[in-house]
Amino acid sequence: MKEKNMARVLSQQEIAPRICDLWLETTMAAQALPGQFIGVYPENAATLLPRPISICEVNAEKTALRIVYRIAGQGTAEFSGLKKGDPVDILGVLGNGFPLEAGRGKRCFLIGGGIGIPPILQLAKTLEAEKSIILGYRDSHLFLAEELAKYGKVYAATEDGSRGTRGNVLDAIGENALEADVIYACGPMPMLRAVKRYAAQRGIRAYISLEEHMACGVGACLGCVVKTRDVDPHSHVHNARICTDGPVFDAEEVDI
Repeated sequence: MKEKNMARVLSQQEIAPRICDLWLETTMAAQALPGQFIGVYPENAATLLPRPISICEVNAEKTALRIVYRIAGQGTAEFSGLKKGDPVDILGVLGNGFPLEAGRGKRCFLIGGGIGIPPILQLAKTLEAEKSIILGYRDSHLFLAEELAKYGKVYAATEDGSRGTRGNVLDAIGENALEADVIYACGPMPMLRAVKRYAAQRGIRAYISLEEHMACGVGACLGCVVKTRDVDPHSHVHNARICTDGPVFDAEEVDI
């Protein structure tokens, strides 16, 4: 159920250059599933629309959730100044999540690229499967890699070759001769296109979480759409709204 309410900041720290780690106390934590997101409202009236940010983690008591985000504009720059005890208006819980049953008991790739890495943490904690966690970074700042290593073997790829495999996540998979029955992935569109092709060539079921700019976050504005194989009952054309029909899709169902 979508609702807007006030959360309260429990802690915040910078874990890599311009990457912030924010814990929020909120009743929404009890409903959150791996792969879902929230909308975070800036106070500045000039940046009124909520910023969609993936849920990274939920605490054991389900009283708080964690978001890890990149400072990219006015809204996220404002969030980076939040301190313990500050109130924050949030909208959620939004979108669908990763289908856990599809990978249960199987060999799974959990693939994250850049700021698509944070939602992989709650997935790794929750999914009961044999997990190979493949992470793509620009450089040597491997944020969240140590935490993810608690839940599966981590393989890192860096664009500059400073850590792990030089290249991308598929290079890391090839270099380490990894195999899987199911893929879960979140990251930039070029990475997801490559993962979709990789899965199709090998007959592997893949679920991808699409990163996209959003306006309303609740499916009303049609500002975030992706072409689909089937007709969307809302717009009656071959598309789906990432904010409500996604952000997680079966890779075979979307044209990216």
